Amino acid sequence: MKIVTWNVNSIKARLANVVEYVKSAEADVIVLQEIKCVDADFPALEFQSLGYTCEVHGQKTYNGVALLSRLPVAHVSRGLPGDDADDHARWIEATVGGIRIVGLYLPNGNGGPEKFAYKLGWMRRLKARAEALLEGEVPFVLGGDFNVCPTDADVYDPPAFADDALCRPESRAAFRALINLGLTDAIRALHPNRAKAYTFWDYQGAAFRFDHGLRIDHFLLSPEAADRLVACDIDKAVRAKEKASDHTPVWCEIRS
Repeated sequence: MKIVTWNVNSIKARLANVVEYVKSAEADVIVLQEIKCVDADFPALEFQSLGYTCEVHGQKTYNGVALLSRLPVAHVSRGLPGDDADDHARWIEATVGGIRIVGLYLPNGNGGPEKFAYKLGWMRRLKARAEALLEGEVPFVLGGDFNVCPTDADVYDPPAFADDALCRPESRAAFRALINLGLTDAIRALHPNRAKAYTFWDYQGAAFRFDHGLRIDHFLLSPEAADRLVACDIDKAVRAKEKASDHTPVWCEIRS
């Protein structure tokens, strides 16, 4: 099973690019973040014509996640448990081919103490959900924009980002807490020493041209899924397309 995660930064603005990539990637499951539209406005027909079922958890203007699958989808749920007052569309999960697949868009956390506190609270809820999934002993994959650079190796200029919410010690500690549950960072498992394994380049300062990037899009796998991991990589060339998202797709393959 090939699974892709991609923060598209507006499905409407990037539709031609997304459709082109979906055709070429031939993935079984694709989780999208920052679709920035309500469910009714998601361009489902374009993906259904390519053989995908579309499960959407949208929101006007901001956030929004979707799960596309060429395989049967079951037990879809929307929203990260643990806070009924949180109305941000940042989480979708479903069972595909016996694997619980999650598409998530973790809060950025910059912009003031309240936003950073929301990020850390969200990450505590994420850890609790991961613990619950582990207790169920069903293989699962957490894929999405985590908005965390796990180490200095994942950011082009560590000193410049030391106080950024993506790199602050609290964010990294919360990410390590996930790993310490027994989860596997798929890219680092298969490419432990790869330098500049970036997944995001800002639109400002010719960041992509100078390869001033960040690795913030990840796949975290449960032990059962990690045992079946056969490949994982970053499709960097997509970022060079005209009207590209500032993120690029990341994919992994899980043995059946």
